[in-house]
Amino acid sequence: MCITAIAWQLFDEMPLVLLSNRDEFLARPTTQAHQWEDLPIFGGRDDKSGGTWLGIHQQPLESETSKQTNPLFNQNGRWAAVLNFRDGVQATPDQRSRGELVTNFLTGDLSPLAYARQIKLQAYAGFNLIVGDNKQAVLVNNRGYPATPLHSGLHIISNGQPDEAWFKSERLRGRVRQEVLPLISESLQFHQADKEYWLPAAWNVLTDTLQAADEQLPDTGMPPALEQALSSICIDTPELPNYGTRTQSILTLLRGDEDNSGVELQLVSREYAHLAKK
Repeated sequence: MCITAIAWQLFDEMPLVLLSNRDEFLARPTTQAHQWEDLPIFGGRDDKSGGTWLGIHQQPLESETSKQTNPLFNQNGRWAAVLNFRDGVQATPDQRSRGELVTNFLTGDLSPLAYARQIKLQAYAGFNLIVGDNKQAVLVNNRGYPATPLHSGLHIISNGQPDEAWFKSERLRGRVRQEVLPLISESLQFHQADKEYWLPAAWNVLTDTLQAADEQLPDTGMPPALEQALSSICIDTPELPNYGTRTQSILTLLRGDEDNSGVELQLVSREYAHLAKK
């Protein structure tokens, strides 16, 4: 059902660090992160609906010196992620794909706040959406949470309201705060933003399969056994043989110029390797 951690404006040189698990049916056709040919987007793609759950604006530059071996790209700092909202309300056939909420922002020119405010909320099944650039990040959903700029800090978004303290959300918050953020701080101080210094810790956190105890489960209208199967940061359990964490991603925004005007978005993803489910 997806979960995302966003460290927003905690580090001057790296104002965005985003960790994401995408949970989905294992058989749903998906293409992993790549440069799209038809749109200025880098990210994974849902081959069924054509949208994406996480992506950045990126446009290849055409030149004789930037062909296949060492392509050059133009970025404008825009990034976005969408997560399903879990409340037992089923999507209807006439509702639009939530993945287009991401692609429409990445290919548009509205500010994050202006974009979030103009969304026709009821045209989509339940969602949590985060849209941002190098200056602003905004969270909105269509379950009563209005478009709200993120304050500086660590934010955890899953499949409920942003302020709901689900077990998986609080576990991710604690592990990122204790195991990842200190390494990022050290990296920026001593290793010039070398992600290899802290990436292993981030991947390890995203692969946490610990489930909640019965008394820690949320009530989203699902049977307790299903609530428990969905309660871990990374979903990989025999109770859900056809569903689980599909893609794990880490997105960073780097400021490179002395006046902090230049930015670079870097998105790395990997497909989660499920153990044999019996």
